[in-house]
Amino acid sequence: MRIVIVAGFGGIAAAIELQGHGFTDVTLLERAPGLGGTWFHNTYPGAACDVPSHLYSFSYAQRRDWDRLCSSQADILAYLERVAHDHGVDSRVLSGVEVEACEWGQDAGAWSVRAAGGRTWTADAVIIATGQLHRQAFPRIPGREDFAGVAFHSSEWDHGYDLRGKRVAVVGTGASAVQFVPEIAPEVAELTVFQRTPNWFLPRKNRAYPNLLKQIVLRVPGVQAARRRYMFEYTETLTRLIRNPRTLGRIGAWRAAAFMRSQLRDPEVRRKAWPDYTFGCKRILFSSWFLPALQRENVELVTEPIAAITERGVRTEDGREREADCLIWSTGFRTNDFMFPMEVTGREGRSLREAWRDGAHAHLGMTIPGFPSLFVMYGPNTNTSGGSIILYLEQQAAYIRQALALVRDARAAAIEVRPEVEAASDRELQGEFEGTAWTDCDSWYRNEDGRIVANWPLYMRDYIARTRELDPAEFELVAAPAEVSTV
Repeated sequence: MRIVIVAGFGGIAAAIELQGHGFTDVTLLERAPGLGGTWFHNTYPGAACDVPSHLYSFSYAQRRDWDRLCSSQADILAYLERVAHDHGVDSRVLSGVEVEACEWGQDAGAWSVRAAGGRTWTADAVIIATGQLHRQAFPRIPGREDFAGVAFHSSEWDHGYDLRGKRVAVVGTGASAVQFVPEIAPEVAELTVFQRTPNWFLPRKNRAYPNLLKQIVLRVPGVQAARRRYMFEYTETLTRLIRNPRTLGRIGAWRAAAFMRSQLRDPEVRRKAWPDYTFGCKRILFSSWFLPALQRENVELVTEPIAAITERGVRTEDGREREADCLIWSTGFRTNDFMFPMEVTGREGRSLREAWRDGAHAHLGMTIPGFPSLFVMYGPNTNTSGGSIILYLEQQAAYIRQALALVRDARAAAIEVRPEVEAASDRELQGEFEGTAWTDCDSWYRNEDGRIVANWPLYMRDYIARTRELDPAEFELVAAPAEVSTV
């Protein structure tokens, strides 16, 4: 059996790839009630992807009837559900199962996977597809439990609470807030937005496609493929800007600055919302509605640091308390934790937490020495700042399938990356960050020691090239115990 944890885009991609190449014993364990991962959980108003849908979708499952360039959460979830159903992998999903631990058994030559409640599975291989954006992050602010009103994280939106006419405080101005603030601002009585760090913005109006364009894409052969190829090349330019902050990056910064000046008519809001770091160092956000929303009469942008959460609202370090009926935490995710708090134990009782104590690392973001036939999808250094993570996930699924095919054909127990190979690839990868915008400030891409653990430093085409074909010389096969069949 091959176990896949969990059933988001990565898990579904892995299941489709394995099933299509003769691996019929695949089970997906999903803690949520349904598949979808990020797109199942994040249902806040305005939730959408900022990557065009013809690129943010599987190459083998192109949908040609998207109604706009960047699709909504509901549309993306429906797409993934349909793809899973069409490929017959939705029936392989066990929902409501939260995996607590994975442990390699040396004698058995297999993994033991344990879920909350005590249920266990024995697996020849484990694919961890939890990604980087699944565990909520909360800042260390005193009094978080003291607030007497309604409070929730943006990834667990309380749709039963009516925001109309309420005083709402939003903590955080990242990608989620940028989408939901313009949606709720017109209906609340007062909206106070607490910002720690301002963002660089580029425009995104995302209007519905005109009917003529929809018909052309739907009916003219090759149009969708051409649009996808164009968008691939276009998004690679964003990575090029980030990789070259002193030259080409200045063009991106100029474009963003011109757009932001055109939107920020209020000089005080402009002062507060203006970034003071290198363009591309942190995630660049796409919105044509967030900055105007900050200038509404019922909206206040607060940049004074938060001192504490009180029973009645939020108190900043200047001593001022702003009362609120509702507090929305838009503070993102614990991106550097990856699959944790899941416990993962490899050969000789080695803990993955210990292996990653100085920062997460894996060969091509997928394989880790000492952890046979354990694969990570959307793992260390595979986030993209400009393109589509779906392309990475497709590549990873095919690469993992090649690894498992080697095991199957050799009748081995498992496959493990050579330590020297992983160490060399990690040194090379970290060296690629030198001179890029990513190194110019702190961000969620980095751990506490400053190591960049989230992002891929090169281009999508580079990752595709490096993962197209697995090199058997980079791995060792683990012999199967005599009594264990790996076929």
